[in-house]
Amino acid sequence: MTHPSPHPNSGPEERSTVVVVGAGPAGLTVGNILRAAAVDCVVLETESRQLIETRPRAGVIEEWAVRGLAQRGLAENLLARAQAHSLCEFRFAGERFRFDYHELTDHHHYVYPQPLLVTDLVREYADVRGGDIRFGVRDVTLHDLESDRPAVSYTDPRTGERHVLRCEFVAGCDGARGVTRDAVPEGRVRVSRRDYGVGWLALLAEAPPSSDCVLFGVHPNGFAGHMARSPELTRYYLQCPPGDDPENWPHDRVWAELRARLGATDAPPLHEGRLIEKRVLDMHDYVVEPLVFGRLLLAGDAGHLTAPIAAKGMNLALHDAFLLGDALAAHVTKGDDSGLDGYSHASLRRVWDYQEFSQFLSGIYHGTASGDPFRAGTSLARLRRLFTSRAAATAFAEQYLGSAAAF
Repeated sequence: MTHPSPHPNSGPEERSTVVVVGAGPAGLTVGNILRAAAVDCVVLETESRQLIETRPRAGVIEEWAVRGLAQRGLAENLLARAQAHSLCEFRFAGERFRFDYHELTDHHHYVYPQPLLVTDLVREYADVRGGDIRFGVRDVTLHDLESDRPAVSYTDPRTGERHVLRCEFVAGCDGARGVTRDAVPEGRVRVSRRDYGVGWLALLAEAPPSSDCVLFGVHPNGFAGHMARSPELTRYYLQCPPGDDPENWPHDRVWAELRARLGATDAPPLHEGRLIEKRVLDMHDYVVEPLVFGRLLLAGDAGHLTAPIAAKGMNLALHDAFLLGDALAAHVTKGDDSGLDGYSHASLRRVWDYQEFSQFLSGIYHGTASGDPFRAGTSLARLRRLFTSRAAATAFAEQYLGSAAAF
């Protein structure tokens, strides 16, 4: 919920044109765009710099997003170090099916773990461009959002003092569990939600990748996924009941299910290793409409969550950040409000496109294990179509790469 003006005992007010709440890919990209345009801003983050630079997160970045980062001077390390992926492999009915989306579209994916991107963006914002970023803040609260001078207050963890930042705009980039989305009064926006009724056990293994590309296993036991993260680390996913306890999945059970669900004729054995992360993700999506409330503008998971089914979350966060950062910079430096006026609409066009693809892909991944013979049959029909119809394969590849989405 929104809050009234800060208490007069909160201490002297600081002033900034923009306060960015959250130092993930969206918030840091917005901050960097504003710094490059000489727009003063402050980034607030509840976690430490060390944590945001090391916590495991997504790793697939679409080509258009990399171009957007490069155009803003934010992709030097990414372009030097990221892996370019041009194909993936589906495994179902005991067979392997290679899907070369580069051949179909002339585009590819980049694999660059989110912690590395965040590290690059923090360094550029704080160390190179001299941006103001405050880590470990507590009790972040938003005030006066419907006025022309909103404020953000927080507690300094070192001194316990309350600080107030008075600004023109608040960029809410603090994710699905942050405070900015909750600052919007109930009934002032519409929240659309979809629950898939399945969970994914997210695993990080100290083991080299077992394939030269991403693997998708569609199996009666449930979906399985394999994604390289580095030469030493591999991300795996296993479909499981929603709300399952990770402790129900000891080492031997995990690897037995991965071998079964990713098994196929002539497939090399999996490289097994110690599991350093196990957590269950309940598959659900939501979309907030509009993404603007007064002087608060939501971006990334604060405004819309896309389940990791199609690896779209970080890409949507970057899309929002490009739109929002450019729009704020144009407002401040040129008096041009067209970007701000159109921000929510432009963001949500791509969001809904990606949500539709995620829903479609869920039908492929999860239908075989649904216990419903009809769903299982149609899921396999969709898969087979990708390898018998070039038109169907091209349409799928364009959605998979994000190249068909509306800008």
